[in-house]
Amino acid sequence: MHYQTKPAVLAVTLALAALGQLANAADSTDVQQMPEVVVHGTRPDSQANGSSLSPAQLAAQAARSSDSAQLLQDIPGLNLHAAGGFSSLPVLRGLADDRLLVKTDGASLIASCPNHMNSPLSYMDASKVDSVQVYNGAAPVSAGGDNIGGVIVARSAAPQFAEAGQILQTGNVGAFYRSNGDARGANASATLANDHVSINYTGSTARSNNYDAAADFKQSGLAATGRAWMDGKTVGSTAYKTENHELGLAWRDNDQLLEAKVGVQRTPFEGFANQRMDMTDNSSNQLNLHYNGQFAWGELDARLYNQYVRHSMNFGDDKQTIYGIYKGMPMDSASHTLGGSLTAELALNARDKLKLGSEIQRYSLNDWWPAAGGTGGMGPNTFWNIKDGNRDRVDAFAEWQADWKAQWRSIIGARLSQVKSNTGSVAGYNSNASYATDAASFNAQNHARTDLNLDLSALARYTPSETAQYELAYAQKTRSPNLYERYTWSSNTMAAVMNNFAGDGNGYVGNANLKPEVAHTLSSSANWHAADGEAWQLRLSPYYSYVENYIDAQRYGTANNNQTATTGYVVLQYVNQNAQLYGVDVSGKLQLAKTTGLGSFTATAQLSYTRGENLTTGDNLYNIMPLNAKLALVNTLGQWTSTAEWQAVRAKTDVSAVRNEVKTPGYSLFNLRTRYENKRFSVDVGIDNVFNRFYTLPLGGAYTGQGMTMSRAGIPWGTGVAGPARSLYTAFNLKF
Repeated sequence: MHYQTKPAVLAVTLALAALGQLANAADSTDVQQMPEVVVHGTRPDSQANGSSLSPAQLAAQAARSSDSAQLLQDIPGLNLHAAGGFSSLPVLRGLADDRLLVKTDGASLIASCPNHMNSPLSYMDASKVDSVQVYNGAAPVSAGGDNIGGVIVARSAAPQFAEAGQILQTGNVGAFYRSNGDARGANASATLANDHVSINYTGSTARSNNYDAAADFKQSGLAATGRAWMDGKTVGSTAYKTENHELGLAWRDNDQLLEAKVGVQRTPFEGFANQRMDMTDNSSNQLNLHYNGQFAWGELDARLYNQYVRHSMNFGDDKQTIYGIYKGMPMDSASHTLGGSLTAELALNARDKLKLGSEIQRYSLNDWWPAAGGTGGMGPNTFWNIKDGNRDRVDAFAEWQADWKAQWRSIIGARLSQVKSNTGSVAGYNSNASYATDAASFNAQNHARTDLNLDLSALARYTPSETAQYELAYAQKTRSPNLYERYTWSSNTMAAVMNNFAGDGNGYVGNANLKPEVAHTLSSSANWHAADGEAWQLRLSPYYSYVENYIDAQRYGTANNNQTATTGYVVLQYVNQNAQLYGVDVSGKLQLAKTTGLGSFTATAQLSYTRGENLTTGDNLYNIMPLNAKLALVNTLGQWTSTAEWQAVRAKTDVSAVRNEVKTPGYSLFNLRTRYENKRFSVDVGIDNVFNRFYTLPLGGAYTGQGMTMSRAGIPWGTGVAGPARSLYTAFNLKF
């Protein structure tokens, strides 16, 4: 898909043209000083072995991508499951998607799509993310429930207030351009505030055409019957267009903060290179209310959030849309999420703190596929994939933190959760046996399920000196199945391949008898560092997880070709089995030199290894990142930060046989970037994949980005999604 208008390109060009004058003005001794800004917000959670990213790290990554999940790439052990252009799914130590809890400004949103296209992080534009904290699977229970792999907390900037008696008027405008895919966009924010009330607007837009790989990875030709020509190196269905707007109002006094935010997202198109469908519309309306109060006895935090989503899919410009009498295949879903939380932190004495909390979430979903034609297999009626589905969760937790001595801290907690799910009766496009048999069997079942889940966590931290810290943590975490895992019902091949959030090209059938997953995770870390925290650091973090009732897949039905095929796409059904995951994350840095004329030079390094095994079948778990490493040389000179980065990934050979997962070769990439920032503006320039190396994304899934994707065997099997070729990018932000 191609977009012709390029306002962001023009904006970037004009901004860069003014860079020299602005730099001179900013460095002048008579530059006007900006008024002091008071920022009020909750302090970040420091009670667990979580990882966070600095504003500089976030800003550097935001220039490279409009995908908020891409901001997390500097977190050891975290990788990305490729999806749409701004909808990647984080993978933490081998666990992804709904196995992770993602909070955006405190809201726990849910993907409302049979392909999980509208992932939680996709609702927060990368330019808006101000801080990120990532907790692994052994996180304290206060971080959140209904997950077994960890918690990702993304926050926008705290509201700004003026000094007493003053008026604050501030904001910023920015734009970016990336050469691969002709990606471009803009962002803006504005704040008007006094010392008690703050009004803020943030907005962003981003769009891109298909990106190119560094070499041909399939035949050049028509993308699909009746579609335009596509080069062999073009990765089909990777174009996108989206915009976000939010209006915020905040009030504060000395010890209290009250916030209200109203946000909308409109996405007219987002392609998916590893799904058989594309997003043709996604509209989200959100309300987020937040209260924080500081009292003599401790802290009280409350939140209420509400989201309506209307989502549509069909075949995009790179996929065949005419199938005989049918022109396309419309698929629609609508959801409503209402959630809230209340947390109190009490300082019992100088040693002990007690955190008590409760959460509630009510989620409803309808997923229907309108008739594609009046007769034949896709009509005349509406196909109900999920009808009147609901999933309601109520949690309560208690957590005790004790600082026994200056060197010792412990955190012990428990969370009890009740998850209720249900759905109504379903129906296929017509009364043919291919739909009617499955529908009748499903409708005859009792769909109501109630899960009582118990989470436990215990962490001990020992800090013997100012240069060392050690942690040991254990957690039992539980996740109940989502609605698509439990309640999708049709084994019809065409319908099954449309129910897939694995990105492997296969078809999936739900299982109403699924049990919750229960993970037992043991995690430790050793952190050695210089006393100043800057000269050097080394962190070693091994982990092990045993997962009871892990939701994996088995071949569906009795057809011999589906049961025994070792190539091609197959139809699967979700099933509970047992699994284990283990590995280690290593990270470190070393200051190599600190000079007057050339600034400081620091080397950073990361290495991660994860192994995932199905203990019931002996198979490998799906989409496990192979051994990977990252080395970087960072130069800081005044207000300039420049980075030369090398990434290396080993070949992926431990693949899921039940899914016919495709192996991927190893590769290495070299990236360069530089950033200049002062009080008035910032500019980023960089080159990703400098040497234009071809590679296949290890977690990219199967390439289904073009062709006859409605049919299970209508597209070639065995091709993975290729990674982007060389891309030059730049971003500019001006503060006022």
